[in-house]
Amino acid sequence: MAKVLQMVGFNVGREFFGVNIGAVKEIIRVPDITPVPDTPEFVEGVVNLRGRIVPVIDMRRRVGIQSAERNRGNRILVLELAGKMVGLIVDSASDIIKISEDAIEPPPDIVSSIGAEYVTGVGKLEGKLIVLLDLMRLLSAEEMRKVEVVGRQIAPGEGRGLQEGKAKGALEHTAGQQA
Repeated sequence: MAKVLQMVGFNVGREFFGVNIGAVKEIIRVPDITPVPDTPEFVEGVVNLRGRIVPVIDMRRRVGIQSAERNRGNRILVLELAGKMVGLIVDSASDIIKISEDAIEPPPDIVSSIGAEYVTGVGKLEGKLIVLLDLMRLLSAEEMRKVEVVGRQIAPGEGRGLQEGKAKGALEHTAGQQA
């Protein structure tokens, strides 16, 4: 009997992807993202997740899909990759998917040039195709180092300061308008 894999499914553009459930720590709505200068183009910025600064990657940019306006359905998959927390912005996230190893085929030859490093296969489930990703290979070692640097550019405690600074600035701006 074939092994059944549990995955978290998500959409990016018209594509449906699946990742191993073990790497996904949580799925959250997209909060305010603080941009960080001099980062790779696919890094959207950082978020403060309960006092922890988490770099956020835009999956549309990462897999070469045209950008789209954010909406209420967008989510961030919070992952742990090589001991580091990273967020992936996706168009929507689904429930847990259970797929038999028998229903998974190797990536088609066309994938060999686009995404071959992180696409591990294509699964068939209820008439839908699911592109299976290896999150550990989604970022090269060099890209992972750059993402780690993004998280360290904002020292512990500064994430709260960023949010407090925005709030203070908004209050000062409002007070200035009322005067």
